[in-house]
Amino acid sequence: MKRPLIVLASALAVLAAALLAAGCGGSANASGSTSASTSSGSSAGSSGGYGYGHRSSSSTPSTSTRAASGAATIAVRTTPLGRILVDGRGMTLYLFEKDTGMKSTCNDSCAKFWPPVTTKGAAKAGNGLDAGKLGTTARTDGTTEVTYNGHPLYYYVGDKQPGDTTGQGLNAFGALWYVLSPAGKEVVG
Repeated sequence: MKRPLIVLASALAVLAAALLAAGCGGSANASGSTSASTSSGSSAGSSGGYGYGHRSSSSTPSTSTRAASGAATIAVRTTPLGRILVDGRGMTLYLFEKDTGMKSTCNDSCAKFWPPVTTKGAAKAGNGLDAGKLGTTARTDGTTEVTYNGHPLYYYVGDKQPGDTTGQGLNAFGALWYVLSPAGKEVVG
């Protein structure tokens, strides 16, 4: 019975993405990808954590991002989904099933909704994290993305505060998105 809920959640996520893009001056096509008129950049690291630029008066995150200002910190937090990876501020991190190896396939429109976790320098291991599984990979835009157990890491713009996991199990941009366990495996559920 969980699969129909995931399909419904995926459809709602695509609709929400289209509405968000329309509200930000962009447009969405039938595949759910968008062409937003805002500038893109890299996601924040530990100093800014989960910075998506400014928040509008409706508290919806902007699709623009800001560059990491320092080394990202990755840690573990206990949530209703179990122990999962978060950044230094407690914001949930995700893997994208479409990624193969350490190369990110989430760019352009995808990265506006699923900003990569970027870093300046080596990422730092926070509480409960296996530092040996932390790494980095070069993105096509020249920024450095944090990886864990070989998976590039991302935020989800729908997560508004530490502990939110609204991106869990969404099917967007061609594959599913999941939070990660401290072992570096996807958490399904």
